[in-house]
Amino acid sequence: MSSKSKSSDANNKNKGDSPWKKAFVANAEWPDKEEFLDVIYWMRQAMGIILGLFWGLLPLKGFLGLLLFVFVNAAVIYFYVNNFQTIDEEEYGGMWEITKEGFMTSFAGFLVTWIIVYTGLHIADSL
Repeated sequence: MSSKSKSSDANNKNKGDSPWKKAFVANAEWPDKEEFLDVIYWMRQAMGIILGLFWGLLPLKGFLGLLLFVFVNAAVIYFYVNNFQTIDEEEYGGMWEITKEGFMTSFAGFLVTWIIVYTGLHIADSL
């Protein structure tokens, strides 16, 4: 069997996989662009909650916490898209469109988690 037919078999197999299986496979094919954007959206939601937990556990507060969240969130998505998945961002409207996908809802989840954890752990001590 030639390497060309092996790669086409792998690509055909990859098309039937769930988006979550493809999300953890480097250079996966995304024939449905909405699936890829859904993966970005839900990765962001999980990242927002996880970062909110970390920021709340650390006594991190103020503008520094907000700025760090924006930077970490954008950087992780940028490296995931460009280095892990090697997506042609022009197919999705440019990197800015991918960067905006799910950002505000992720930010809201981050803020709620950060505020609840920080308040529960650090504000109760001073009362």
